[in-house]
Amino acid sequence: MATKKNTDPAEFWKEYEAKLGEKVLAFSLGQCISGWADCEPPLWGLLIATGHGFRFHHFPHEGWIQVIARTSSGGAPPTEKTLFVPRDRILSAELRREQSLLKRIVFARAPRFVLRYLDSDGTEIEFLAEADTKAATVAEKLHDIEKTQ
Repeated sequence: MATKKNTDPAEFWKEYEAKLGEKVLAFSLGQCISGWADCEPPLWGLLIATGHGFRFHHFPHEGWIQVIARTSSGGAPPTEKTLFVPRDRILSAELRREQSLLKRIVFARAPRFVLRYLDSDGTEIEFLAEADTKAATVAEKLHDIEKTQ
């Protein structure tokens, strides 16, 4: 059985920044819920703040059962998907967490990363993703970008 080569995280981000041509300011893991036409939940990916804006980057993964099903039916393998929102179209970014301790215990739910932005037609869109608490840094960096505009 072939083994998959593990990539050092520092090397991954170095290569990712070289590919983008810009510095990654913050990142977090998240699951897209809504606000993007290519989002078919559950769609996991990276929430990324850069100097040029926001990216949600989905890296496809197939388990062996999906590979067998796809190859037997002649389907195409999944592809990477990326949402990019330029900084001049970002209206706001925040991480919403339940404030009530009782509700957090009884109705446990991941924090929600919320990005409000304008699409190419000028329509306001709300991108929503469940995320870990590191997404607060992504929102903070995007908020800093808003202030510099």
